[in-house]
Amino acid sequence: MPSLGVVKTSDDLLIESFAPQLSSLRIAVVTETFPPEVNGVAMTLGWLVNGMLKKGHAVQVVRPRQSREQNAVQHEGLDEVLSKGVPLPAYGELRFGMPSKNRLLKLWAERRPDIVHVVTEGPLGWSAVAAARKLQLPITSSFHTNFQSYSQHYGIGLLKTPIESYLRKLHNRTQATMVPTRTLVQDLTARGYENVTLLSRGVALEQFGPQHRSDELRRQWGVQGQEPVILLVGRLAKEKNVGLVVAAFRAIKARVPTVKLVFVGDGPLRKALTEACPEACFAGVQKGADLAAHYASADLFLFPSMTETYGNVVPEAMASGLAVVSYDCAAALELIESGDNGVLVPTGDDVSFVNAAVQLAQDPQRMAQYRTAAVQAVANRSWDAVCDSFVHTLRSVLERHGRPFATGQVTGLSALPTKERLAHSHARPLV
Repeated sequence: MPSLGVVKTSDDLLIESFAPQLSSLRIAVVTETFPPEVNGVAMTLGWLVNGMLKKGHAVQVVRPRQSREQNAVQHEGLDEVLSKGVPLPAYGELRFGMPSKNRLLKLWAERRPDIVHVVTEGPLGWSAVAAARKLQLPITSSFHTNFQSYSQHYGIGLLKTPIESYLRKLHNRTQATMVPTRTLVQDLTARGYENVTLLSRGVALEQFGPQHRSDELRRQWGVQGQEPVILLVGRLAKEKNVGLVVAAFRAIKARVPTVKLVFVGDGPLRKALTEACPEACFAGVQKGADLAAHYASADLFLFPSMTETYGNVVPEAMASGLAVVSYDCAAALELIESGDNGVLVPTGDDVSFVNAAVQLAQDPQRMAQYRTAAVQAVANRSWDAVCDSFVHTLRSVLERHGRPFATGQVTGLSALPTKERLAHSHARPLV
C-alpha cells in the first residue's frame, strides 16, 4: 500500500495527499471537529466516515488543525485537508476553521468531489458552501448543534435571532439538511429551513453492553454490594444543565443514603461541581473499553440537557443497561417509552425531573425492569444502517442535481490510469 503521508503545503492549507480510489462516490466532508476529539459531533462523524470508507467510498475531510495537534492522524484511505483555526468561544479545546473560499475553489477545481457535505456552520463551513455553489457542486449539510439555544447560556442572548438567521441561510443554500430526529425535522421546517431530511443515529453495540459491568470499578467508586450509582456522561458545562443532576442526587441521597454519583467527562464547570459536590466521583474523559465499563457499572443515568439535537449518550446508556431519566426531547423522545424502558418528564420541568429520579432510585425492581428493556430498545440501531441511509440521501441529491449514480459505478476517477489509483483496504475505526 503506497504511503498516504505525503504532505504538500498550499498557503494556509496543509493537504494530506487526496489519494484517488476506486469507489462509488467521492465525498468532501467539511467540519470543525473530528476524532479523536471527544464530543457528539466528532463521534457521529467518525462512525459515518469509517462506514463510508469500509463501503469503498473516497472521503476527503476538510477541517481546522486543532490545538496541540502537530500532524494529521493518518487513517488508511482517508484524505485530510487542514486549515488554520481560532479557538471556539467557551469551547477552547475546539477551533473554528478560518474562511477559505478561494483555497477550496482551487482544491476542488483541480480534483472535483462528487458532492460536498458540510457538518458544522462556522466560517469554514460557510466558505465550503460558497465554494461548492460557485463550482456547481451538489451540497448537503448536517444540523448538529442548537447554537441559538446555547447563546442564552453564555451571555449573548441578544445574538439568538441573528444566529438563527445565519444558520437558516447557510442550510438553505444546501440541497439537503440532515437532522437526527423526526421532531427536529418538524421544528426546523416550521422555522423556515428547507429540504430537511431525517438521518438517525446509531449506537456502537459492539462497544456498549451490560456485560462490561465491573465490580472492581464500582469498588473504586466506594460502592458496596448493590448500592445504586447515578451516572452522567458528557461535557460539564452550563448548556448541559448539569446542576440539576446534583440537585437530584441530593434529593435521592436524603432517602437512599448509600447512593453514589459519578461524572464522566470534563468541561468549564468541573471545578465548581467538585466544590459543590465533593462526595461525587469525577472520572474525567473516558474512551473505548473504559467508557463502556463506566456506563455499565452504573445503574441510573440522568440526562437533564435541553439543548441537544440528539444526545448520543442516551442510546449508549440504554445499550449499557441503564435506567434513564430524561426530558422528553431529542434522542430520549425517540427511544424511550416512558414507564416501559425509562422515564420521560416534560422538558424544563425541574421538579418533575428530580421527583422522577427519586422515585426510580427508591424502586430497585422497577429500575431493573427498565434496564433490561432499555437494552432491547436499541438492539437494532447499528451505525452500518445509518451509513447506508446517509449514502442514500447523498445519491438522492445527486440525482436531483442531474447526476445519477448507480451502485458500484466509478465516478470522478474512472479516467485515471490504473497505476494512479490506490485500492482501499478497510480503515480502522475513527472513534
